[in-house]
Amino acid sequence: MPMIRETIVTTLSADGVVHIAPFGLIEEEGGWIIAPFRPSTTLDNLLARPALVANHTDDVRIFAGCLTGRRTWPYVSLRGGGPPRLAAALAHEELAVMRIEQDEQRPRFHCRVLHRETHAPFRGFNRAQAAVIEAAILVSRLRFLPRDKVNRELAYLEIAIGKTAGDDEREAWSWLMEIVHESRSITT
Repeated sequence: MPMIRETIVTTLSADGVVHIAPFGLIEEEGGWIIAPFRPSTTLDNLLARPALVANHTDDVRIFAGCLTGRRTWPYVSLRGGGPPRLAAALAHEELAVMRIEQDEQRPRFHCRVLHRETHAPFRGFNRAQAAVIEAAILVSRLRFLPRDKVNRELAYLEIAIGKTAGDDEREAWSWLMEIVHESRSITT
């Protein structure tokens, strides 16, 4: 099973509009694979401009924010006119799409790392940060997962929030729980 790195991806539209989205990048020798679902802004952007930046950050509010309509985060322009990096990135990798493996649901973009840079030390995640990232993944799949599975996993993750969360993690968790509660009120 390949290693997947949870990160924040920045891409550019054909018109140069920055898009920020959380993604699990799949490790591949010499680079990464990104597999966005159809339809998605990230997919459209990669087809229009085959480049992206993987932003490695410990600010889990960005993961939660992107899934809850809070996509305005400061970024820094990079040399070469490609996608910018997040200002909150502890490190970033500039990636170029080398080939596309077509798929009806999730095409796979095989990317080569052009440049890596570290901006600040990574001091590690506390359990609450890891819980927010896991909850963000669950929220991104609310339409696909059984409600009882989501409820069980969130109940377990909430233990870590209660025991180890700081202000940022509590804020990110509350944003995600708003979406979960809204989804529970929708009847199909």
